Amino acid sequence: MFELNEGDILTRVKRYNLIRQQRMIYIDIHETLAGSLAGKYVAVPNLVNIVAKQQYQGIGESDMAALEDCLEKIKHVGLMELFPEKKSP
Repeated sequence: MFELNEGDILTRVKRYNLIRQQRMIYIDIHETLAGSLAGKYVAVPNLVNIVAKQQYQGIGESDMAALEDCLEKIKHVGLMELFPEKKSP
């Protein structure tokens, strides 16, 4: 269908915003168009350039299922826990 390099992944993205503790977290839903992800749809919490740890990403057979899975995983998790710690140089 698409001519991509070996190992490339192409997704269509839908974005949601979650406002928690007066801060905004984006949740991007990736629909796999070519290549391979953990599922057909993957919901990824992020702060634009910082992606949440994999354990907090949702997976599903539909965008809503992936979003629900993600929201359930992050429901009682603090903001700082969601994202990897910045490593010192």
